[in-house]
Amino acid sequence: MRVAVVGVTGMVGSVMLKVLKERNFKITELIPVASERSVGKQVEYDGKEYSVVGLQTAVEMAPDIAIFSAGGDTSLEWAPKFAEVGTTVIDNSSAWRMDPTKKLIVPEINASELTKEDKIIANPNCSTIQLVMALNPLHKKYQMKRVVISTYQSVSGTGVKAVQQMENEMQGISGDMAYHYPIHRNAIPHCDVFLENGYTKEEMKLVREPQKILNDKTVAYTATAVRIPTAGGHSEAVNVEFEKEFDVSDIRRILSETDGVTVQDNLDTNTYPMPMYAHDKDDVFVGRIRRDLSQPNSLNMWIVADNLRKGAATNAVQIAEYLVANKLV
Repeated sequence: MRVAVVGVTGMVGSVMLKVLKERNFKITELIPVASERSVGKQVEYDGKEYSVVGLQTAVEMAPDIAIFSAGGDTSLEWAPKFAEVGTTVIDNSSAWRMDPTKKLIVPEINASELTKEDKIIANPNCSTIQLVMALNPLHKKYQMKRVVISTYQSVSGTGVKAVQQMENEMQGISGDMAYHYPIHRNAIPHCDVFLENGYTKEEMKLVREPQKILNDKTVAYTATAVRIPTAGGHSEAVNVEFEKEFDVSDIRRILSETDGVTVQDNLDTNTYPMPMYAHDKDDVFVGRIRRDLSQPNSLNMWIVADNLRKGAATNAVQIAEYLVANKLV
C-alpha cells in the first residue's frame, strides 16, 4: 500500500503521520508531499527519514491512496490529477464536501456508501464530525427536527500562525496576527470568512454538512462559531429538538453504546468533557446531557473532541482503513 500524505509539513499533516503509525496502517511506501518551498525537507516516520517531494512528482509516482491536508485550492487543482492516475484521494479541505458527485464520509456513520469508483472522498469539517458522531444514533431513534449549535473552537483549527499568535500574546511578544484581534483572554465570534447571509463559512458548514452525512435535509440546523484561546480541541453546546419524546437515561445509554463516543456525565464528581482531556484522543466526548426545560422533546448536550485527530487526521485514516479492508483500493 503506497500512501502519499499531501501537506505533510503542516499541523494536520504531522498528526496524520502520527495517527498512521499509532493505528499500524500497513504502508509499503510512504510518499511525503508538500509545496515547492518544502521539497527536500526531511520528515520522520516509523524511525526512518523521508525526503519531501512536490505534487507533480507524487502524481507521477501514482500512489494507491493520497491523504490531502493542503487547503482547498490545492485540492481543487491536484486531487483530480491524482484520481486520473488511479489514486484514491481522501481530502481534508472544504473543496469537495458539498460536491454532489463526491461522498462526505464519517466512517462510523456512512462508510458503506463508498465504492471503487469513488476516487475523491471528502473528509468533513472538524466541528461537523464530532457533532454528527453524537447526533447520528439519536436521530435514528428519535428523529431530529432542529439543531442549534454554538462552538468554542481552538486556535489550532486556524493553523500554526494562530497558535503562535496566542503564545506570543501570552508572553507579551509582538508578532504576526492570524486574527483581526488578540485571541489571548478573548473570544472571537468569527471563524472563517463572512458570507452575504451574515453567517461565516464555518457556520454554514455546520448547517449543510450534517444534512449530507446523515442523508436527511428535513432537519434544520443553525450555528454560531466562536474562536477561543485554547491550544487544541473544539467544544460545542448543542440543543436538539426531536419529533419523539425521549428519556434522558436512554440518551446516555445510546451514546455510551456508540462506537467512537465516550460519555462523561457525572455531576456528583464534576465530570464533563473538556478540551484538555480530549487532547490526543480519538473519541468524541459527550456530557452535560439534560432535558431542555423550555421546549418539548428537546435536549442539551456538550460535545468535545480533538479537532486535529477525529476532527481531521484520524477520520481520514479511518476512511483509508475502510477502503483497504473492503478492497476498494
